[in-house]
Amino acid sequence: MSDPKALGRVRELLDPALADLAIRASPGLGYLDLLGGEPAERPPVQWLMHSGLLPKFYERIWRPAMIGTLKGPFGPSTAQEMALVRRMLELGPHDLVLDVACGPGNVTRTLARSVDEDGLVVGIDASATMLDRAARDTTAENVGYVRGDAAELPFLSGRFDAACCLAALYLFAQPIQALAEMTRTLKPGGRIAVMTTRRMPLAGPLNELVTATSGVRLFGDEEITDALTRLGFSGLRHRAYGLMQFVSGRLT
Repeated sequence: MSDPKALGRVRELLDPALADLAIRASPGLGYLDLLGGEPAERPPVQWLMHSGLLPKFYERIWRPAMIGTLKGPFGPSTAQEMALVRRMLELGPHDLVLDVACGPGNVTRTLARSVDEDGLVVGIDASATMLDRAARDTTAENVGYVRGDAAELPFLSGRFDAACCLAALYLFAQPIQALAEMTRTLKPGGRIAVMTTRRMPLAGPLNELVTATSGVRLFGDEEITDALTRLGFSGLRHRAYGLMQFVSGRLT
C-alpha cells in the first residue's frame, strides 16, 4: 500500500484548490482521486485499460508482449527500455519525477530506485483499477499516486525535475495538450522522456484505419519532436524501433 507520508508529499505538489478535494475523496484508496466516476464511453483499448482484468497481467504479460511486438526484433527489452529512460531523464538522488499514465506503477517504482528518500516519484493515471493495483504493489516511501487527467494535470507549475509518459500518449484524446501540461509542471532545465507509437512507413490509409478502429493514434517521426521544440525543449533525441519511438529533451 502506498506510504501515507508519500501521499502527504504529493498533496503539497497539487494545486491548493484541489488538495482538500483529494483528501476528502480518497480515504483508504492508497492514492489521491481527483476524478470520481468513470466515463460512460471510451474506445476499445481505453475500455480495456479501465477494466478490472488488465491490471492483473499488464506488467507480466500484456506490456512485454504488445510493446515488445511493436518495438520489433531489434528494439530494446523491457529492462533495456527502462535503462534508456533513466538515462534520458538523468535522474539524481533528490529529484521529483512525474510518471504520466503510470498504469499499475511498474515504471513509477523502477524510477523510484534512482532517487533517494528526499526524492519522490508521482504516478498519475485516469484508471481507478490500474491505480488500485499500483497502490497494492507499492511499498516504497518515495512513491505516490494520483488519479487525474493528463490533459489537465492537477500539479502546481514548475515543481518537477523530470517527467515521462511511456506507452500511453497514443491513447490520449489531447496528446499535445498532455505534453504541454507536462512541460508546465517542469522546472527550468527539467527533462522529459516519451515513448509512443510511430506511423507505419508507406502505409498511408492503413495508419488512419488503425486509429479509427482501435483508438490508438500513430505519430509521425517528427510530430513529437516538433511539438517539444515548440514547447521550449532543446537537445532533443529521437530513437525509432519498429512502430515505437523514444523522444527526450531538456526544457530551456
